[in-house]
Amino acid sequence: MAAATFDPQNVNLDTADQTAVVCYIDKSTNEYNGHLGARVSALFVVLIVSTAATFFPVLATRVRRLKIPLYVYLFARYFGAGVIVATAFIHLLDPAYDEIGPASCVGMTGNWASYSWPPAICLASAMIVFLMDFAAERYVEKKYAFAHGDPDVDGAVTGRSNRKTSHQYLHSGEQDGSPDASDSKIVDAEKADDKRPSVVSFDNLSDTDLEHSFQQQIAAFLILEFGVIFHSVIIGLALGTAGDEFSTLYPVIVFHQSFEGLGIGARMSAIPFPRRIKWLPWVLCTAYGLTTPIAIAVGLGLRTTYNSGSNVANIVSGVLDSTSAGILVYTGLVELLARDFLFNPNRTKDDKQLAFMMVCVFLGAGIMALLGKWA
Repeated sequence: MAAATFDPQNVNLDTADQTAVVCYIDKSTNEYNGHLGARVSALFVVLIVSTAATFFPVLATRVRRLKIPLYVYLFARYFGAGVIVATAFIHLLDPAYDEIGPASCVGMTGNWASYSWPPAICLASAMIVFLMDFAAERYVEKKYAFAHGDPDVDGAVTGRSNRKTSHQYLHSGEQDGSPDASDSKIVDAEKADDKRPSVVSFDNLSDTDLEHSFQQQIAAFLILEFGVIFHSVIIGLALGTAGDEFSTLYPVIVFHQSFEGLGIGARMSAIPFPRRIKWLPWVLCTAYGLTTPIAIAVGLGLRTTYNSGSNVANIVSGVLDSTSAGILVYTGLVELLARDFLFNPNRTKDDKQLAFMMVCVFLGAGIMALLGKWA
């Protein structure tokens, strides 16, 4: 049975064209059902809450007078890391299968039917990010003779040592604010007066060290932010044009965007920005905070005409979701988890603190995965 003669009121599933059946089931129209005031309020609520969540980890490492306790910062940082990983799989890759996967209307028509594109695009995206990350590291190593795995002493951050700051430290940032074992007596004496160090900033690093680390990390971070921003645009459009599910989506997306913002801020907080562009992290935080509200505003402008289930919308969303998934898979597993927990020679030796960090990662991933039930 050809798609052009498909009659949904009279279907023989043994002979009907499978593509025509799936496309009819997936067919949708504009679902806007009013509640304009609540949608406008969502614009401002998402703006304030998500921006505040994004700024918090950055404030913790760059505004010393706030004296944010170490464990508060660690919670924000590693909870955010778990959020990034869960977002990649639950909020990006899974929806991409619904939009352009083999069982979708798009995925059963034309060249889209020749391959399973969501994992292919995700894989290509992750590999491209890897190449860019490696190229950035290699460029800095050759230009500055800054070898991977240089010996490290946390004193470069704490101000207790003049030895060279390690490459890995500059990637992973501070976990416990303590120097190495050779300074253990000093540490014990200081802990008697100061129960737990607060978050350590990058103020004591030299301009050269800041420049090295910044050039190695900024490209991968910008790709991460763009990936999350693509997803945020789709989220904002969905909230601005949603139908009966709006009342459920509203609170879920507020939490969703806040947790994602925490992940973005956590990754940014571990990058030592050079003093010549010390304004950049604030601009990047603001850019993330503004993206979803702007997309909501666009959705409100298109609220009576936009069809999120159209073929064009599905193709755009599916490609962007798959691309963003690859970016976040690489960043979450490699940049955030592997570098901090597996390949960081300066990882804290405190089992209690390590356990806390791990719990935060799994809590962030678990809560974000749960939110995937609704958005």
